[in-house]
Amino acid sequence: MPSVFLKTYGCQMNERDTEAVAAQLIAHGYALAPDETSADVVLLNTCSVRDLAEQKALGKMTNLAGAARKQGRQPILGFLGCMAQSRGQQLLETRPEVRLVIGTQKFHRTATHLDDLFHGRRQRIVDTEAEAGSQGTIREHLIPPAGPRPVTAFISIMQGCNQHCTFCIVPATRGEERSRTIPDIVAEARELVARGVREITLLGQIVTSFGRRDYPLKDGKSAFVQLIEAVHEIDGLERIRFTSPHPKGYGEDLIEAFGRLPKLVEHAHLPVQSGSDRILKQMHRSYTRERYQTIVERLRSISPEIGITTDIIVGFPGETEDDFGETVSLCRDLGFDQAYVFKYSPRRDTPAAVMTGQLPDEVIEERHRRLLDLINEQASRKYAEQVGRTVQILVEGPSRRNAARFEGRTRSNRIVVFEGSERHRGQLLDVKIERAGPFTLYGDPALVGFEEEVNPSAYAMTS
Repeated sequence: MPSVFLKTYGCQMNERDTEAVAAQLIAHGYALAPDETSADVVLLNTCSVRDLAEQKALGKMTNLAGAARKQGRQPILGFLGCMAQSRGQQLLETRPEVRLVIGTQKFHRTATHLDDLFHGRRQRIVDTEAEAGSQGTIREHLIPPAGPRPVTAFISIMQGCNQHCTFCIVPATRGEERSRTIPDIVAEARELVARGVREITLLGQIVTSFGRRDYPLKDGKSAFVQLIEAVHEIDGLERIRFTSPHPKGYGEDLIEAFGRLPKLVEHAHLPVQSGSDRILKQMHRSYTRERYQTIVERLRSISPEIGITTDIIVGFPGETEDDFGETVSLCRDLGFDQAYVFKYSPRRDTPAAVMTGQLPDEVIEERHRRLLDLINEQASRKYAEQVGRTVQILVEGPSRRNAARFEGRTRSNRIVVFEGSERHRGQLLDVKIERAGPFTLYGDPALVGFEEEVNPSAYAMTS
């Protein structure tokens, strides 16, 4: 039984793609290797959104090939995903160690291609052609037959993007928008809930564009809101999240849903990218600063406890100090709970890559540091405001930083660490927040009536 090791670079969509590929390989008779050094196959699922991710994947492949040669091994090495899609045949031509290149619409063909390589039917394979219906092939999940079951799960509801932001390569690597059907998504969600999942995150490149060409408005509700309502009806499901949206998708029907549907949690990740109308127009973002502020204000009026997070790019071509100042002032005005601040990275074949006014790295670095300092200061203050409050968390499992503790997530997407045990996994638990760290809260369920058969001193919070 050949063993496969998969490594992911990039976003949650890439992670979800990798999970589906792994589940498909297991169903096809392959085993998952615990590490790359013992695997018969090593596949890197790549990202092209930023140059750094591509360089990491390319460097990793070089290291893998070198290590295998020293060990006298010849594992099958391959690339999956966005970089594989954009570079295709070039990867085979420049990297003799690579034998498999699979694009973003062909993940479900991985096992078949590996079979061909193992049985000598083909020596090297590139498969990056478009395939109708590929949006419905990312539906398998890694659910262990025994032991702890996942509490949360991601469901890919669509592929591709039609937005064509001038800085983004995604439309070229993932193709045009293609949505799954609502019944198919609901069936996948029901199956996950039957296996113990209590929170589902709906995934799409621009998730709020779901089904626009497939489902007409119904009672004034968009296809995406119709989908949320259908998933909301599933018994046993406690929470619904979604990512990543576009501000243009926040119509009144979606904003109103945050106050109407109790399973739709109080968290909105709403990428703004820039606070300057001039730069937004250059980015082809199709909204203004004022429109964005209105959306945030409406969300907070409908759902006062909602957490608002965002994405921001600094150093876009032609960005002046005044443009950057507009971004800083927007962050001050809106007080995001958290922001992912990215340094502009030119991507080949995108309009922004050939725009005039490309900024020096040192300018981008300095602006990135300044904005990050502000975001961290604001987030620390917001987290500190949670101390003394009682919040509800969904317990996901052991803490990723300290396996002796457990962690859960609030409805507004804040991580809470507490002293717990395996029996808490999957529970909705009220926790009183005792202290706050950088982007983490620490709580004590005992202080709100929870009884645990341990020494009370075990609940003392330490770093």
